[in-house]
Amino acid sequence: MKKTVIVIVGPTAVGKTRLSIEIAKAFNGEIISGDSMQVYKGMDIGTAKITIEEMQGIPHYMLDIKEPDEEFSVADFQHYVQKYIDVITENKHLPIIAGGSGLYIQAALYNYHFSGQKRDILLSKQLEEQIAIEGPVPLYNYLNEIDPVQAGKIHPNNHRRLIRAIEIYETTGMTMSEYQESQTKDSPYNPIFIGLEMDRKLLYDRINERIDRMMENGLLDEVKTLYNRGFADSQSISAIGYKEFIPYFNGEQGLDMSIEQLKQNSRRYAKRQYTWFKNKMNVNWYSLTPSTINEKIQNILEDLAGMLEEK
Repeated sequence: MKKTVIVIVGPTAVGKTRLSIEIAKAFNGEIISGDSMQVYKGMDIGTAKITIEEMQGIPHYMLDIKEPDEEFSVADFQHYVQKYIDVITENKHLPIIAGGSGLYIQAALYNYHFSGQKRDILLSKQLEEQIAIEGPVPLYNYLNEIDPVQAGKIHPNNHRRLIRAIEIYETTGMTMSEYQESQTKDSPYNPIFIGLEMDRKLLYDRINERIDRMMENGLLDEVKTLYNRGFADSQSISAIGYKEFIPYFNGEQGLDMSIEQLKQNSRRYAKRQYTWFKNKMNVNWYSLTPSTINEKIQNILEDLAGMLEEK
């Protein structure tokens, strides 16, 4: 029998964390973080990582399992999520995935296969050397020509993902986007997708306010600590909430510009998240406003009770 998994999706700052707690309390659930950046220790404020108080005693997984200089791939994410789904189900609890990247969640729930992608070590080394000499921009521009969809998902400073996308194309003739589209659409699980959405202006205001609170709560010091530890070029620091401050610490731009870039990147990411799940997944969507959140959460719990009975 397929294991049932609740998946809460939607743009950043829309209220997924709060909903995940309410669902866990109502249906004896345990929560898996779907955010691939929350796996890193010391990256709490910028990733909006849930606090001990906010957990309300609900077990959480996929938090603080990696050091900031360690890599964490979509294959790693898949492995951990599937492992924790098994653990939670064996404990007779309901697994709940909260938030995260559409690609990562899709890879985990639809069992994407990565083992067939053999590495071309020589080509990878050549690409690394090219970046060391010329910087990442020429290779990023090349990826944008052959696979603009994938290029839109990768920051130029994320050298690992940049190299991997080009390596796959050069060795298989298939772009990363084409490879992802070729993956199976059948899931080994029974996923129930709950999506939260909000009027764009209201959401953007919430995003801006959240970032202002992050700054008040010490985001700059958090990024500075990572920067001073030598992690500026690590995969983890390519995340939104961290990469925007590197030019500031390098003396290349002012703090106000970094904060504005963070707000802009967060708004753009929210739009991409929403578009991905609208196009790729069969999601039960619920539209929220600040004044109707409590009512909508109750509606979701009632609807979810019926969905779980059907499973």
